Amino acid sequence: MSFQAFTDYLLLEKNYSKLTVKAYQNDLEDFSEFIKDTYETTTINKVNYSQIRSWIVLMVEGGLSNRSINRKISALNTYYKFLLKVGDIDVNPLSKHKALKTSKKIQIPFSEVEINTVLEYLDLGDDYESVRNKFIVELFYSTGIRRIELVELKLHSLDLENKTLKVLGKRNKERIVPLLNTVTQSAIKYLEIREQLKHIVDIDYLFLTKKGVKIYETLVYRVINDYFSLASSKVKKSPHILRHSFATHLLNQGADLNAVKELLGHSSLAATQVYTHNSIAELKKVHVNAHPRSKK
Repeated sequence: MSFQAFTDYLLLEKNYSKLTVKAYQNDLEDFSEFIKDTYETTTINKVNYSQIRSWIVLMVEGGLSNRSINRKISALNTYYKFLLKVGDIDVNPLSKHKALKTSKKIQIPFSEVEINTVLEYLDLGDDYESVRNKFIVELFYSTGIRRIELVELKLHSLDLENKTLKVLGKRNKERIVPLLNTVTQSAIKYLEIREQLKHIVDIDYLFLTKKGVKIYETLVYRVINDYFSLASSKVKKSPHILRHSFATHLLNQGADLNAVKELLGHSSLAATQVYTHNSIAELKKVHVNAHPRSKK
């Protein structure tokens, strides 16, 4: 069974993104090179767990993080599960493997003050990029969408009459998220100035560069990082932190966890629960300040 059949399976049946599939390909090629150099074989289908384990040891000794190693082994495990499915192997050599322990990264959300400072700064500009960037920041913070979801938004994704946004999430799963009145106004202002671009190439896409082509992920990251560097001293300033801020602030205000799950486009509640640590901190404050037995 060729790697091509596996990548076709990921793309067509599992609906994985091209970036994810490329990462899987790279991981499988890395392992293929390892067994070729170490065991003088190119038959990845016939390796045993001890051989895979020696690859893990090599990566650990090479200083690769446990998180990165787990990702590579996960790609390999997915490949072996595919081979089982099509009948190319009888046993998955990774069936009893346990992932390496990793420390949980606590993402620190932006404060409401930091977000409002950025939006107020963006209000000062009325050029195309300022108007577009303000709309981008507001969308991230008011809907919690992912960076790639924002990049891939189409013009028809916006329904200004009903104040909703259609988002295409992971594995082509669609969800409808509501838009605040302030975001709707920003959308109208952006669409008006977008029409004034001299030349539009990617006409179907919502967010464009000044040259009229679809924006890209690194541009979006740079926009968020640059503006929030003016208002925040946090080490990490990214679109994902805005998504994290969206979820955390909703939960802090008493939003239902299941509702936040749907807004974020998570397939399981466990994925949403990582955002609850901040709301628990807020609950502790309320508890200690309100409980009669508390020694204030």
